Amino acid sequence: MTSTDPRTGAGLGGEDNGSVGFPEPAAPAPVGPRALVLSASLLATALLSAVALVLPTGYAVRAPGPTEDTLGSQRVGSGQDAREMPLVEIEGAETYPASGQLRLTTVSVGGGPVSNVYAGDVLAAWASPARAALPVEAVFPAGVTQEQQREESAAQMTSSQENATAAALTELGYDVPATLTVAGTPEGSGAAGVVEEGDVVRSLDGRPVATHADLLGELDQVTPGDDVVLGVERDGRPQDLTITTTDGGSRAALGILVSSQYDFPIDVSIRIEDIGGPSAGMMFALAIIDVLTPEDELQGQVVAGTGTMDVDGAVGPIGGIEQKLRGAVRDGAAWFLAPADNCPQVVGEVPEGLRVVRVATLAEARDAVEAIGAGRGEALPTCS
Repeated sequence: MTSTDPRTGAGLGGEDNGSVGFPEPAAPAPVGPRALVLSASLLATALLSAVALVLPTGYAVRAPGPTEDTLGSQRVGSGQDAREMPLVEIEGAETYPASGQLRLTTVSVGGGPVSNVYAGDVLAAWASPARAALPVEAVFPAGVTQEQQREESAAQMTSSQENATAAALTELGYDVPATLTVAGTPEGSGAAGVVEEGDVVRSLDGRPVATHADLLGELDQVTPGDDVVLGVERDGRPQDLTITTTDGGSRAALGILVSSQYDFPIDVSIRIEDIGGPSAGMMFALAIIDVLTPEDELQGQVVAGTGTMDVDGAVGPIGGIEQKLRGAVRDGAAWFLAPADNCPQVVGEVPEGLRVVRVATLAEARDAVEAIGAGRGEALPTCS
């Protein structure tokens, strides 16, 4: 005879009655139509999500790109022929060593004609304060190919280097002769229908114009809306053209687009590979000034920055400054020179350990570098 545990019905004697203290498992309930539909829906959703993660999207993603010290060197060539060359090299004038760094900043961009951006990339960008996901059309012109994008970026870099050289040498007091050729006239300007593409600018109101600075200086004396006489050379013959100026903001404007071919008084070579666009202009100009002046402006400080450079010394805004700020602090910069027109994008985006200085001209940027090196950087204007 066996005794039974009243709690479980399990035999307590030496006889096995088939029970070990647990109830028999219940038979599975029949699967209804609703459960089948729900399971199929979940499976389909999972499959669609997996497919979406590997399909290209209509987004472009910006991320912090590499930075380069414009006072440093770049590796040129490959293999046994590779060698380190100064990024900015000058011949025809005395040069001076510099301490510290002037780092140009870049943005790595994916999407559009450059590369595919997938849903996972977009989600990662939305989750990261260092990245940004934008519609492709907000970053790339419609219909542009990868080759066209590369060519345009390279052309902008070349123009940026020439403008930076002209602005830096002018800031240092050099005369920079240039052949100023009309590249176009915006519709509705006072020059439209009067000036022709290919005209070479020679004078304004009878006074010779030999440099871009000469032309701007003459326009500083003109009241917007007044007529001026632009002397040009057309097909080898001189002509005087009457143009009604407009308000260009800081001075009267002729309403012409000018292409400048410079005759630099000294040789300036800028070597940069795998980086395009116009946004390094200010940092190139500051490096040229630093190399050509005996003062050690930086005193060992690491200053990063960005901004286009016009030949008249104006610093212009750029895109992707939020990513450039993070790339700068990642690579050791404590200071960042930002175009004044980019300040709305800077506010609230400055990473810890970086101080941003607002600049609108090359002269302001040069003063800022000298102040930072002298330990007076805290008094410089910021974007806040």
